Amino acid sequence: MSAQPRLVVSAPASGHGKTAIAVGLLAAVAARGLPVAGFKVGPDHTDAAYLGLAAGRPGRNLDPRLVGAQRIAPLFQHGASGTQLSVVEGAMGLFDSLTGQPEIDGTAAVAAVLRAPVVLVVDVASMGHSLAALVHGFRMFDEMVHLGGVILNRVASPRHEQMLRTALDDIGMPVLGALRRGDLPNVLPARPHGPVPVAHRTVEATRAVRRLGEAVAAGLDLDRIVALAGSAPALPGPLWTPAEAAGAEVFEPRPVVALAGGPGAPYTYVETAELLTAAGADVAVVDPLRDECLPAGTRALVVGAGLPESYAEELSANRRLCSSVAQFAADGWPVIAEGVALPWLGRDLDGRPMCGVLDATSETGDQTVAGYREATAPATSPLAPTGARITGYKQHRAIVTPRAGAVPAWTWSGGNPEGFVWRQVHASQLGLHWAAAPEIAKRVVAAAAAGPAQLLPPVSLRPVPPASPQPTPPPQKVAPNLNDTVDITTS
Repeated sequence: MSAQPRLVVSAPASGHGKTAIAVGLLAAVAARGLPVAGFKVGPDHTDAAYLGLAAGRPGRNLDPRLVGAQRIAPLFQHGASGTQLSVVEGAMGLFDSLTGQPEIDGTAAVAAVLRAPVVLVVDVASMGHSLAALVHGFRMFDEMVHLGGVILNRVASPRHEQMLRTALDDIGMPVLGALRRGDLPNVLPARPHGPVPVAHRTVEATRAVRRLGEAVAAGLDLDRIVALAGSAPALPGPLWTPAEAAGAEVFEPRPVVALAGGPGAPYTYVETAELLTAAGADVAVVDPLRDECLPAGTRALVVGAGLPESYAEELSANRRLCSSVAQFAADGWPVIAEGVALPWLGRDLDGRPMCGVLDATSETGDQTVAGYREATAPATSPLAPTGARITGYKQHRAIVTPRAGAVPAWTWSGGNPEGFVWRQVHASQLGLHWAAAPEIAKRVVAAAAAGPAQLLPPVSLRPVPPASPQPTPPPQKVAPNLNDTVDITTS
């Protein structure tokens, strides 16, 4: 049993200010000297990075769709170990879901699994007594969710605040703080920058977190909020540990795996680095935007999906690293690329030259492609064996041509094959959470220790003709069992 003070910060919908308040709350409590931790519901790398910056320790994601509902509490306990307050920022509205299945992957589902009280942030700029009806509805909608209090955001005046407090007092709902219009500064860097300002520890990002902390400390009752978090019951079950998940391997010497990121945050989920280390690697950070060469002794390269596409110009301009990566891949060393790293390994993106590892070109489309995919590996690679299945998340605008190489990275029901497997390169726009399949880390580290793939001949990277029969039949549609969707064992 683990008693870790915790709460979930949510809202009726997006746009009520929950991200700024969650970040500010962590910064304000951390300024008091209390150890804190931040978590984000869902796959969003950006919010997790800022929550981590505010907390002073890595921000983490809790995504039942990516890792399985059974891993949410163990992963939370791992990330919250040693803290006196954990803040979990929800996604969208409290009872919303990216997939339309809030009972599986919505914020309320995560709050129920964690047995954590919920604080509802409400933009009350245009609301009066109806606020009480809205809050009462949220409180009664799901008996498994405990709504512990409300934060009023964008209050118009002292009279307006008093009216709202009276309305909530009539239904017995505590008000944990109130922020006037303009109290919560719009200072977080624009979302197209993604987690890069945090990874680079920019003055802009640091100042934004500090200012949000000051605003929250002035407008919220921190003592009551910390007390509410402390009322959460003990969580049963074991902690998730990278060593138990990945299994300790002994390699002499330990292979160096370069992981894309910066000193402030990786461009992937934090557990990736932990699993690689537990699997026997020495993890060295490489920043594709700044570093001109791979770390000394690199034997594998991993670039996660957190790096945003808005930095295509900077990726292209770093010609020395592009040449180094091209030679590294051609020599047969393992390269795992997700998200924008697939176009980066191609010939060009929007006319800008890239690494040229893959015979593919990319251009930015008009619409964003976003969503979960239940993917199957049609061929063996350093990442997965043939037939392995896992759920990933993709969010991109770049259109890659061809969409897949002669050996695709993934197939999924209802869509064409996607990505490239070439020598020891596995490149796809699909982002994975390795905690769902710790054996990925073991495979990558083992491939790094084994050295270049001498037995794999070069593969001509041509698109698969649509009319040609696929060498591997498309995966059978699996019943919507969450535990099955994160299985990456050979089927």
